[in-house]
Amino acid sequence: MYTLFIIIFIIVSILLTLAILMQSSKGDALSGTFGGFGSSGSLFGGRGAVTFLSKVTTGLAVAFMVIAILISFLSVPKGEPTSIIRQEADKRTVPSATLPVPQGSMEQGEAPVAPTGK
Repeated sequence: MYTLFIIIFIIVSILLTLAILMQSSKGDALSGTFGGFGSSGSLFGGRGAVTFLSKVTTGLAVAFMVIAILISFLSVPKGEPTSIIRQEADKRTVPSATLPVPQGSMEQGEAPVAPTGK
């Protein structure tokens, strides 16, 4: 499902780019370049090219945004987030924690180092 949305997203991106480039601007951009149709927009007929291309651009822009949001929802990891550092810390044990304490070296509850009174 995720791959399908990525493929559609790429196709919509390419079509949106082409639709934007085909629109005429002050410099006439690439609208007359394809097929040598001149700068008057004779391919779609006068004003028809402007409304047609603007509607196509709007539709593709909406599709672009909707698909981008869908892809972002699909890429959210499932379950509880975990830390790689915490996973590695849980795997490892401190060697001194597993060693037995010699009998008679400390009383129960006694600290290994006496606190200094300041």
